[in-house]
Amino acid sequence: MNATSPAWVDALTATLVVTGAITALIGSFGLLRVKTFFQRVHPPSLVATVGTWGVTLGTVVQSSFVTARPYLHAVLIPIFIALTAPVTTTLLTRAALFRARQRGASDVPPPPASTNNPAV
Repeated sequence: MNATSPAWVDALTATLVVTGAITALIGSFGLLRVKTFFQRVHPPSLVATVGTWGVTLGTVVQSSFVTARPYLHAVLIPIFIALTAPVTTTLLTRAALFRARQRGASDVPPPPASTNNPAV
């Protein structure tokens, strides 16, 4: 097993990891700028996915060259994050919307009108 890698592999790995980290940093600044929960919930979901892809692809590139075989099972991490982040965001938003409606907040949309007419 060769413990060193070519300079271009190190440069590519560094670029991918730094890109992922900068994406996460920019997303955290955007998160601090907005005021309400409903505005704050969207950016972290996107940033977590993009930032994780950058770091994971850097890991895949570096590990593949160090071990001299494809290291693709690390790609499962961002796939799971890409699948679970939107679901988590939706559930958190619905729970917050429910609580805001229970509190009587005026800045949230009203609940959908229930109809007894099944199909139109």
